Amino acid sequence: MKALLLLSVLFLVFVMPTVGVWLLGRRAKVPAWMVAVFLTAGWLAVLVGGILSQRAYGALFPETSPCHHAGTPVTRYFPPDSFCLHDDGELRTVNGPNGKFVFWAAFGTAVAVPGAVLVRRRRCR
Repeated sequence: MKALLLLSVLFLVFVMPTVGVWLLGRRAKVPAWMVAVFLTAGWLAVLVGGILSQRAYGALFPETSPCHHAGTPVTRYFPPDSFCLHDDGELRTVNGPNGKFVFWAAFGTAVAVPGAVLVRRRRCR
């Protein structure tokens, strides 16, 4: 029963939006490669953003948290980042620049593709 519930949730959260965006893009005669780039960049931004925002928390064991002996974990969801609030009141990030770069590159691509579609449609008319 739990497996069926998990499959249903995965279907509703990941498959339905992906198929919906794909079908809407194809109906609007957007090239398939543009829709694929948009979907890939969008899901990558969601995945990396979720990882960046939850990195200060220990997943299964609190001892694995980077803030375990340093302070209290603090999360910011957009732009995604995790911090440790130290006893002296200072916030220090636990994310490096590589993860942030991947997020901003994917987010920028997902935002730029619809603009590119509009430019392409206006030129083709």
